[in-house]
Amino acid sequence: MKYVCDACGWEYDEEVGCEECGIAPNTKFEDLPDDFVCPLCGVGKNGFSPAE
Repeated sequence: MKYVCDACGWEYDEEVGCEECGIAPNTKFEDLPDDFVCPLCGVGKNGFSPAE
């Protein structure tokens, strides 16, 4: 599943993870740390929506 930052459009793909953030592939969005922020604009997890 993919999630999109509502502020800037950056996409988190659970299958890929986020290497630059130290998030391993296959990490579910709900399992991201509570302090996870968008690597582009700094928006927190509550600023993401499931991708259509």
